Amino acid sequence: MENRRLLRSYPENLYKNSQTNGPEAKNYEISSILGTTFELDRRYVILNVIGSGAYGTVVSATDSQNGQNAAVKRMEKSFENVLMAKRALRELITLRILNHENIIRIKTIQLPFSRNDVEEIYIVSELMEADLSTVIKSRQTLTDDQCQFFLYQLLRGLKYMHSANILHRDLKPRNILVNRNCDLKICDFGLARFVNNNRNALNLRTMSDYVATRWYRAPELLLSTHTYTAAMDVWSVGCIFGELLLRKPIFPGSDATNQLELIINALGSPSPEEIESIPHIESRETLKRMHKRTKKPLTMIIPNANPQALDLLEKLLAFSPSKRISISEALSHPYLSSFHCPEDEPICTEDFRYEFRFEDENLDIEDLKDLLYEEILLYHFPGKVEEYNKAKAEFLLKIN
Repeated sequence: MENRRLLRSYPENLYKNSQTNGPEAKNYEISSILGTTFELDRRYVILNVIGSGAYGTVVSATDSQNGQNAAVKRMEKSFENVLMAKRALRELITLRILNHENIIRIKTIQLPFSRNDVEEIYIVSELMEADLSTVIKSRQTLTDDQCQFFLYQLLRGLKYMHSANILHRDLKPRNILVNRNCDLKICDFGLARFVNNNRNALNLRTMSDYVATRWYRAPELLLSTHTYTAAMDVWSVGCIFGELLLRKPIFPGSDATNQLELIINALGSPSPEEIESIPHIESRETLKRMHKRTKKPLTMIIPNANPQALDLLEKLLAFSPSKRISISEALSHPYLSSFHCPEDEPICTEDFRYEFRFEDENLDIEDLKDLLYEEILLYHFPGKVEEYNKAKAEFLLKIN
């Protein structure tokens, strides 16, 4: 990989003038949070625990150098295996390149003591007060205007993301951050994928690993289809929007089969044409064996909702991905007319094939550590950014 060449331009021990190699040399403070050790720069004063999950613990902190609050995530299990290391690298790259108001931004990544000390990764990002799951579960009244604004921002962020040829693949309320002003930002890109097709960015691409929390998983994924499009994110948006309106999950399946049954109970059985369009033979047979259901009016599921909201929801939750409304079409729906402004819904025009070239490489853990270290250095050395941009320009010139 070209990154190995770039790494040689920096000393292995970035703190070579220090007398010790422990936390004191880096001016770090060691704290225990929910059983997790945080070895964090003393400039960050930890305030509260925000959340903890399978892939990390997040705390709120104050930056003593500028007085601003921030969120600090300690990424965990990043080097258990190649799959986890790729997930970590993918998330860091995606968060760096997606520069949009409705997508969470990294402020910096804590500089490790050396390349060999890259086991622990601490990401410092802007602080949001809650996630959408917390809002939905709260007793707070949600007005129709607030639902419109949340949905509009989610679609606006996805429009930019998809124009960058990136699918999120795990949209759910917990991965959508909000604050008291109802500002919204999409986060958690560990399962995101760059669709490497320069002519038709959102065409089909085989992706065989885990994707999407079950309650927000599109029917084509439940039916063992492993070629995905942007429509899978659209379905997840529909589930999230339905949950906002209903104040509870709209399809809370106990397993994949039950999930599919709940969807068909509400939306009705797919047409023979839709069934035949499914490439997986066993999945087609499964649908044919299921008892035929007629479509329920959404007013039976979500009574007293704005009729325009239900019209948009129905289009977001079309069973067939080819019939599902697109992100751009959803933004233009009458339900969002008070917020829709094409001039303020930017798209991304950059080519990110250089950033995600590692996806097609046969890399081991040490290769991925090099790439992760290189990614962290971009936040700390201006010269490194210049080298990176030059290498990217040469790469794109070569392949175009």
